[in-house]
Amino acid sequence: MKLKSTTSDVAKPVSKSSQRPSHPDPRKSSSFAGRKERRANEERSISPLPATVLSDAFKEARSETKRFSTPLPRRKDYEKGFIGKLFSRETPAAGHRFSNSPSPPHIGLAQRLSSTKRIDKEKSQKETAWARYFDHGGGRVTAMETMEEWKGDLSQLYLGLKFACGAHSKVYHGIYKNLPVAVKVITQPDDDENANLAARLEKQFTREVTHLSHLNHRNVIKLVAACRTPPVFCIITEYLSGGSLRAILHKLKNESLPLKKTIAIALDISRGMEYVHSQGVIHRDLKPENILFDEDSCVKIADFGIACEEAYCEMIKHKPYGHKVDVYSFGLLLWEMLTGKIPYEEMTPVQAAFAVVDKNIRPTIPDSCPPPLRALIEQCWSLLPEKRPDFWQIVKVLEQFESAIAKMGL
Repeated sequence: MKLKSTTSDVAKPVSKSSQRPSHPDPRKSSSFAGRKERRANEERSISPLPATVLSDAFKEARSETKRFSTPLPRRKDYEKGFIGKLFSRETPAAGHRFSNSPSPPHIGLAQRLSSTKRIDKEKSQKETAWARYFDHGGGRVTAMETMEEWKGDLSQLYLGLKFACGAHSKVYHGIYKNLPVAVKVITQPDDDENANLAARLEKQFTREVTHLSHLNHRNVIKLVAACRTPPVFCIITEYLSGGSLRAILHKLKNESLPLKKTIAIALDISRGMEYVHSQGVIHRDLKPENILFDEDSCVKIADFGIACEEAYCEMIKHKPYGHKVDVYSFGLLLWEMLTGKIPYEEMTPVQAAFAVVDKNIRPTIPDSCPPPLRALIEQCWSLLPEKRPDFWQIVKVLEQFESAIAKMGL
């Protein structure tokens, strides 16, 4: 079977005047060159060059535009994927610097392969891609500085593992601009027929971001950024590695905190709330779950704008309320630290509300409680808001008591 020679293999025709008898026949030369090239091709086809197959992760890392691309708008059947970096199950130590630098040369190949397998396994187990949450495209991160929006980039935000959740929100570890953060993701429900819940969740999100955007105090959690992409909203705050007051009380198993520690925490909360009220903000949900600690055990008040569910007298009665609802909550919180118990634990929410409003029932203060603190608690949860002290007065009382126990060596 004759090979069909390509145009490169066929010699150009020459005129008779230019032909020289001494030269070989061009057709024979062309045929010989074709056979030689065919043999060369057959030899090369025996061991072809290996095809270079790029992994999806490498393609994603090489193309910045594909790292955080989002699918077309959908509310259901979210597309699965992994965007960003997942952390290990161990929370990074305080002060740890996250780096994308390559592994040091002394780390062996086997160790690096083991690390790669572990990361791939976590990626397959955890589906925390932004595509799962922000599937509408065009989402943007905005940090609030002096009530002005500052536009950021979702490529700067990496989600880690979930460490807390609520009815309509989940909180994740994260990194934003190389700093550890906490990311609260709020999701509006799909089955909200009358849209009341969806509107309330969006209002709470807006309220919390608005409040935190202009609060700047060592005892108030710091807002880093916020993202609004309905039906999903997220609030990015500083990450507090010390946990919550509720977690600390839970570990004590109905035992009270040491008195000195109780006063230190109560003072931090009071100073933070004094500042919050001076800015015209009412927290409305002051409880141990929303009292967090940083790595230095400094108190940070968190979770602003969330609907209150505690049994505040005037809120239960649907009466107009002011900043004294937070003072009532502080009284219950101080009682919890001194007793290690949960107020109205044996009652349902309805029973507790009835006991507070109609019966004026309060938790029993133990006899071991120092008289100054007993008087303060009773004033804080007074039925009449006007009889409750302001937080600046609470700070004074606690500072005097702290000085007294320091002199006594307690």
